[in-house]
Amino acid sequence: MIEKKEIVYEKVVLVGLITQKQTEEQADEYLDELEFLTQTAGGEVIKRFVQRLEFPNPKTFLGTGKLEEVKNYITENEIGTAIFDDELSPSQLKNIEKVLNIKVLDRTNLILDIFAQRAQTSYARTQVELAQCQYLLPRLTRLWTHLERQKGGIGLRGPGETEIETDRRIIRDKISLLKEKLKIIDKQMAVQRKNRGKMVRVALVGYTNVGKSTLMNVISKSEVFAENKLFATLDTTVRKVVIRNIPFLLTDTVGFIRKLPTQLVESFKSTLDEVREADLLLHIVDISHPNFEEHIASVASTLADIKCSDKTVIMVFNKIDNYSHQTIDSDDLVTQKAKEHYTLEDWEKTWMSKMQNNCVFISALNKENMEDFKEIVFEEVKKIHITRFPYNDFLYQEFEEEI
Repeated sequence: MIEKKEIVYEKVVLVGLITQKQTEEQADEYLDELEFLTQTAGGEVIKRFVQRLEFPNPKTFLGTGKLEEVKNYITENEIGTAIFDDELSPSQLKNIEKVLNIKVLDRTNLILDIFAQRAQTSYARTQVELAQCQYLLPRLTRLWTHLERQKGGIGLRGPGETEIETDRRIIRDKISLLKEKLKIIDKQMAVQRKNRGKMVRVALVGYTNVGKSTLMNVISKSEVFAENKLFATLDTTVRKVVIRNIPFLLTDTVGFIRKLPTQLVESFKSTLDEVREADLLLHIVDISHPNFEEHIASVASTLADIKCSDKTVIMVFNKIDNYSHQTIDSDDLVTQKAKEHYTLEDWEKTWMSKMQNNCVFISALNKENMEDFKEIVFEEVKKIHITRFPYNDFLYQEFEEEI
């Protein structure tokens, strides 16, 4: 019998800050997300370290005492990796590595690593490689710190700098090549989008891991990869869907996340072009997540950044099968019902009530309320379709009479 290899996870500690711009609750939530990212990348979080500072230490991110505390814990528990919940500057990265003497990653590096694992197509791999090169370029000096320990000597005073400059030139050349390669693919994809004609385009957008790919599979009867992990889907998938008698194109896109690295936004420009060229956006929200309103705000901010905030949006609140709320004692008349005590009916009466027909609650996994979802999407697609193909108007009338 062949013995199954036991999966060995890297032992990791997480490091975050409570600052003027980031409250304790936000810091905890960001670290929760960072832990999920770490698990997705194949790490096991052993401990978290949080420090309250007005702003990050420009040299070592943390204060000297806290960094020493982290170092002692790492030594005692044989930790191999420390991950910081912010993008570290090249000098911070170098200084922290000197103190901790282990592998140090920041949030950006971790996300890039996950993207590299998840990229399936040549296009996605090229996008990720470009983002990695752009991230790596200003940090190359840390790769040659072994030369500093040699303290000079005959024939050893210059090579360090020479190797760094050579490496920088190689990386710059590679960035130029990757950009050219992406330009060619971008043109090809633009032609593909043009060849789709005037057909109505609908794009699924939302925070990562909210169930976009699961919903895509349900309504297009396709087999798009879906998993309960962050960034399970990187490659844009387009499927033709027909609801009643109206065909349209449905696009599944990469999930958004807070503190999304700028390198990724730039390199995934074509993926975002699918969103820009969509006629209708289905904003999928995981209503079972305690901070789903912040996720909505984060996605709205990204849509504004790529100039898509003026598009028609249907809010699709997914995972109602996972939704749970805390009950409060009916005898406690003083306690005001907080959001964690809201039922789905309570949520429907909040700001969501102003959305009228552009809001629906579903479970893509259990196919709950899918008929309501299809009806709302059908009506919106129909409005666009009629303006684009007015001569087909009689088809809708005939179809409605038959129903």
